Amino acid sequence: MKKHLLIGGQEVVAEQYENLHSPYSGDIIASIAQATISQLDDAIASAQAAISLQQGLAAHERALILSKVAQLLEEHKDEAARCISLEVAKPLKQSYIEVERTIQTYQYAAEEAKRLTGEMVPMAAMPGGEGRLAFTIREPIGVVGAITPFNFPMNLVAHKIGPAIAAGNTVVLKPAPQTPLSAFFIGQLFKDAGLPDGVLNIVTGDGALLGEYLVADPRVNMITFTGSPTVGKRIAQLAGIKKRTLELGSNSAVIVDNEMMTEQVIQRCVTGAFSNNGQVCISLQHIYVIGDQYESFVEKLVATASQLQLGDPLSIETDVSALISKASIARSLQWIGEAIEDGASLALGGGVIDDVILEPTILLDVPQYSAISCQEVFAPIVIVNKVASIDEAIAMVNNSVYGLQAGIYCKTLETAWKAAANLQVGGVLINDIPTYRVDHMPYGGVKLSGTGKEGVPYAIEDMTTSKLVIVKV
Repeated sequence: MKKHLLIGGQEVVAEQYENLHSPYSGDIIASIAQATISQLDDAIASAQAAISLQQGLAAHERALILSKVAQLLEEHKDEAARCISLEVAKPLKQSYIEVERTIQTYQYAAEEAKRLTGEMVPMAAMPGGEGRLAFTIREPIGVVGAITPFNFPMNLVAHKIGPAIAAGNTVVLKPAPQTPLSAFFIGQLFKDAGLPDGVLNIVTGDGALLGEYLVADPRVNMITFTGSPTVGKRIAQLAGIKKRTLELGSNSAVIVDNEMMTEQVIQRCVTGAFSNNGQVCISLQHIYVIGDQYESFVEKLVATASQLQLGDPLSIETDVSALISKASIARSLQWIGEAIEDGASLALGGGVIDDVILEPTILLDVPQYSAISCQEVFAPIVIVNKVASIDEAIAMVNNSVYGLQAGIYCKTLETAWKAAANLQVGGVLINDIPTYRVDHMPYGGVKLSGTGKEGVPYAIEDMTTSKLVIVKV
């Protein structure tokens, strides 16, 4: 099937199409339009022209459209989950979870559309402010350029366009080249829900070519991007003073204190390390075990991870399936080999099945300078190191260019607070893994993990401007 561009509410035929292949089977699953710069220019113009239509909608009308999208997605969740599994090789059981989260994200965006308020300013609190009433109002920023990744192709799209539409903006969306089908799927649901033509435009094609033009175009008032630090830095250079939210890399860690070696902790660590084939921004990449239970912890972790089912992403029994590309597999194998040369030991996995599935892999005692430790691995690989104290563990977590989220399992308030106060990350999870997110919470990191916050109400704040109104009475 051919998938065309969505510009101004209409399907637009491209000059060229490229085949989209399943990462698992290699089969062609669609033929995807490759937009030209001229067509991207048309999409931006369409979004700009639709601003008056979007801002002409009352808050309750935008809320109704978003609620309708959530309802339609609920009605088509089987098709949506299958779509995700086909294009990204996410195991079907995990695709269903993503669809459910996407429904919740749009529903929450609908609710937030009705809560778009400013604040009163106490003018009389300063000399010269007497006799004046002041307040702020939140106004939409205009055209939002959204660039989304492959790993959560439906929910991370929702985190861009849901808040943007709730706030009264228009959108030009450029999804990841490997996962355009989920974006087009949602685009059709918005059309069916009655979104005015031009409010949402979807362009697919060359990521660097289209992305750079979209970021630099002066008609685009804000960029929201999820992807690599390298691309994020380039976006920051091109965007100038326009607003931007950049959700970039991570190599998240959890600290496990000596008295917390429970089966529940083991299971959560396996979930955090291997969900979505390890291709999660907050995937659990490091486990720091404090105390003399290290060997026991590793033994139980290996035993639990060994029970994961590998295979076809469309099977409901599958836990781990194909990585997004052969290049990802090659990089992962190279980094595993380098870590072993650096003195690490392999406790589980390290092999490839059917040329596409990297086995769940557990590495022990990996030096911090190894690439697999200090870079973002984005594969089903977790590193377990023994540390002597909470202070050493915190120091090792902080010895990173990234800082998205981190977790700690402990029993005392003193230890929990020490971690919360000293971990250099955007979010600290007490008695849970860092691979935890619900869709209304503030989500974003420090250092090379990016700038700005996602989470529906926080994204809406970034996608609006504050205007001060002063009335002399």
